Amino acid sequence: MTTGPSQSTTLWSDLLLRAMAELRELYLPLESHLDDGVRDDFSHLFEGSARLDALLQQESPDRHDLMNVLSAIRGYGEMLREDLAAEHTELDAALTRLLKATQAANSGDAPEPASQDHRNITSEPGFILAVDDLQENRELVARYLSRSGHIVVTAAGGEEALRTLNQADVDVVLLDLVMPDMDGREVLRRIKEHPEWRATPVIVISGSQDMEGIIECIEAGADDYLFKPFNPVLLQARIKAGIERKRWHDREELYRQQLERNEKFIRATFGRYLSDEIVTDILERPEGLELGGDLRRVTIMMSDIRGFTSLSEQLAPAQVVTLINRYLGAMTDIIMAHQGTIDEFIGDAILAVFGAPMRRDDDADRAVQCALEMQAAMEEINRLNREDGLPEISTGIALNTGDVIAGNIGSERRSKYGFVGHPMNVTSRIEDVTAGGEILIADSTLESLKGDYCTGECRELKVKGIDELLQVHQILECAP
Repeated sequence: MTTGPSQSTTLWSDLLLRAMAELRELYLPLESHLDDGVRDDFSHLFEGSARLDALLQQESPDRHDLMNVLSAIRGYGEMLREDLAAEHTELDAALTRLLKATQAANSGDAPEPASQDHRNITSEPGFILAVDDLQENRELVARYLSRSGHIVVTAAGGEEALRTLNQADVDVVLLDLVMPDMDGREVLRRIKEHPEWRATPVIVISGSQDMEGIIECIEAGADDYLFKPFNPVLLQARIKAGIERKRWHDREELYRQQLERNEKFIRATFGRYLSDEIVTDILERPEGLELGGDLRRVTIMMSDIRGFTSLSEQLAPAQVVTLINRYLGAMTDIIMAHQGTIDEFIGDAILAVFGAPMRRDDDADRAVQCALEMQAAMEEINRLNREDGLPEISTGIALNTGDVIAGNIGSERRSKYGFVGHPMNVTSRIEDVTAGGEILIADSTLESLKGDYCTGECRELKVKGIDELLQVHQILECAP
C-alpha cells in the first residue's frame, strides 16, 4: 500500500509549489495595477494551487483529480503569459517556470528546458460544447477558446450535454470521461448512435492515461483523445480539424438535401409530361439521356375527340381550354394507372405506348383494358361538361402492336423520349376511321392478347399511304 506521495510526485510538486510561491510574491505588489480580468485569472490560479496542496497531503492522491487541478493551473498560466508577457517580464518569467513545473508533473520527471510554442492556430470560429463536471475546468476552456473567436457553451454533466446537442448545432464536443451522473463513455455512445449527432467530432479530454480506456473511446467513435493538462496549441489544432470535418459534413448533407429536393422537383415537373418509369430511368441512368434507341415490340394507342375542330370554333378560348384539360387530365390518369407511356399530346389527340421503356408480358392486355376504361370515363366527363354548359364529346381509340425504335430522339439541345417506325403510322391510320365511343384494334394486337375480350365486327381497311390491307377488330364492353 502506498504511504504518501511517491518520490517523483514529491520532486515535481516541490518545484511547482516553489514556483507558485515565487509567482505570488511577484504578483501581490502589482495586484492593484492589473485589470479585473487578469486579477480574476490569478485568483483561479492560486485557488488551483491550494487544491493541489490539499491533494498532495493525501496518502494516495487520485491521478484524475491531480490532472484536473494541473490542467487548470496550466490553462490559466498560459492565458496570463499571453496577457502579461510584454508588460511584466518578471511575472512572465515566473509563469514560464510554473508551466515547466506542470510539464514535469505530467511526465513524472524533473522539468526539461521547454521551448514555448507560440504558434497561433487560426480556424473558422466554431460552436464548441465543453462537458466537464468541474466548474473551473469549464470556465477555463470557455475563456481560452473564446479568445480564439469560438462560441463556447458548457455542460456540467452528460444529461445537460445531450440537451444542449438537442437544442443547438454543435461543431465540436470536448468531453471529460469521469462525471457523476453519466460518464463520458455513455455520452460518447449516445452521440455516435444518434442519427443527427453522429457526425459531430468528439475530443475526449481526460486525466486518465489508461490505454484500454483510450482504445475503447476511439472504437466508440471519439475523434481524438487528449490528456490533462492539455497542450493548448494541440487543442486548438484538434478543434480546427474537427470544425473542418463538421463543415464538410454539413456541406455534404446540404448537397444531399438539395439533390433530394431537385429529384422531387424533377419528378413532380417532368412527371406531368413523362411516365414515372421514364423519369426514374433518367435519374438512375444519366447515360440514358444520350441520343439513340433500341428496337422494342410495343402496343401503340392513339385516341382523339371526334369533331373537336368544329366544336372548338363554337366555343370561347377559355371554354376550349376547360374542355380539353378536363378530357386530357382524366385520360392521362387512366393511361398512367395502366403503366402506359404518354408519347405526346397532339391537340386533342393522345399518343401512348405500352411496352417501353419497361416491357411486360401483358402490354397488349393493359392497353385494351386502358382503352375500355377511357371510354367508360367519358360518361363522367360529359356530366361535368353539361354542368358547365359545355358540349358533350366522344372519342375514338385505335390500338396496334409492332416493332418500333424507342429512345431519345432529337438533337443535343432538345430531345424527347419517343418512338419511330411503321407501326406508328398504321395506328394513326386506324384511328382516323374510328367512330365516337369506338375502340378498334389491329390483328397484331388481337393476336398478342392473353385474356378474353368481347369483340365486334372485323373490318378490312385500305388506307392512304399503306399498301397492305389492314384488318381491324372492334373491342366491346362485355355485359356483366
